[in-house]
Amino acid sequence: MTETELQDKLSKYADLAVQIGVNVQPGQILVVNAPITAAEFVRLITAKAYAIGASQVKVNWSDEFITRQQFEHAAPEVFTKAPTWFAGEMTELAENGAAFLSVIAENPDALKGIDPERIASFQKTRGAALTKYRELQMSDKVSWSIVAIPSQPWADKVFPDVPADQRVDKLWEAIFHTVRLDREDPVAAWQEHLDTLESKANVLNAKKYASLHYIAPGTDLSIELPEGHLWAQGDSINAKGHSFVANMPTEEVFTAPLKTGVNGTVRSTKPLSYGGNVIDGFSITFEQGRITNVSAEQGQEALEYLISLDEGAKYLGEVALVPHQSPISESGILYFNTLFDENASNHLAIGTAYAFCLEGGKEMNQDELTARGLNNSVTHVDFMIGSAEMDIYGITADGTREPVFQKGNWAF
Repeated sequence: MTETELQDKLSKYADLAVQIGVNVQPGQILVVNAPITAAEFVRLITAKAYAIGASQVKVNWSDEFITRQQFEHAAPEVFTKAPTWFAGEMTELAENGAAFLSVIAENPDALKGIDPERIASFQKTRGAALTKYRELQMSDKVSWSIVAIPSQPWADKVFPDVPADQRVDKLWEAIFHTVRLDREDPVAAWQEHLDTLESKANVLNAKKYASLHYIAPGTDLSIELPEGHLWAQGDSINAKGHSFVANMPTEEVFTAPLKTGVNGTVRSTKPLSYGGNVIDGFSITFEQGRITNVSAEQGQEALEYLISLDEGAKYLGEVALVPHQSPISESGILYFNTLFDENASNHLAIGTAYAFCLEGGKEMNQDELTARGLNNSVTHVDFMIGSAEMDIYGITADGTREPVFQKGNWAF
């Protein structure tokens, strides 16, 4: 890819992020969370947002070196003191209708070797402080989206067999493919794709399955679904009636499980990059919804800390269906990044559930959502379980058993 071609793609990518991802409206504030390595792309986003009428673009910068230095050397109390100033600002911005765009370029091993207790304490404290903001986000009150750009450490992890000076370009090409920037009309391609996902969600919503049964090597898992559950897909509608796409790319159709209705064992099929560490080859066992046992070939300690963040971290908050014959899966690329890897595989999420996955859920408070069977937590972490060997059956209220997935792909 020439420099001219890259700049053209970057411009189109920024357009997608601003117009399809967060769908910035005239007079709206856009908040961008990004690493300093993404500065060039964030400048493009800023220009695009102002060009369509954003009132302000506010950027929160981060830096992996500084973050690692903090985890290595900061005083212990830093990780248990709530960042109320940051939480207050984010909540105020959300309550005033801002849109939120995260640009990620993470190194999957950024915090390798760091005491996982420090990481867990930081995430627990930060998550608790951001409870109100998270509730607004997870009930679709605000528009939000996540996009990614390459970094050298990330590209090195994904393409170790490619010459070092070609790895970032290789990752750019892969990302551009996943977000449909290699199509003649990326915006039209996205609309067609979202329509396809909606058609799958409509079928599942008409079925109103009482539960799902997952069968695959190392997996035998039953998941009950709450009464009034709703299957959602890539695009959402915020409180003002504006559409947005939370994840770019997205290939999933998803809902919330009944908190206490998960039983059996599930085995991961892809590594999970969590808290700057990689967790791989793991199995999780559930009884009446609660995690009772975890076992990992790599990252055992990090996985144990994840499920100990709070009581809700011992339960599931999301059930997502992604066919094995999806573009990301068929590429054969392992991204070591959940934004991409979850869109190559059926997955589940530990932690809090999305309010919009329940009829009337957007207008319910947390106590009402809990009473209806949805989980609540300071975390929400997706992990991948799908493969070409997975079958999933939908069980209706009268006990009828119907195939939903066969050999990793939609049965309808």
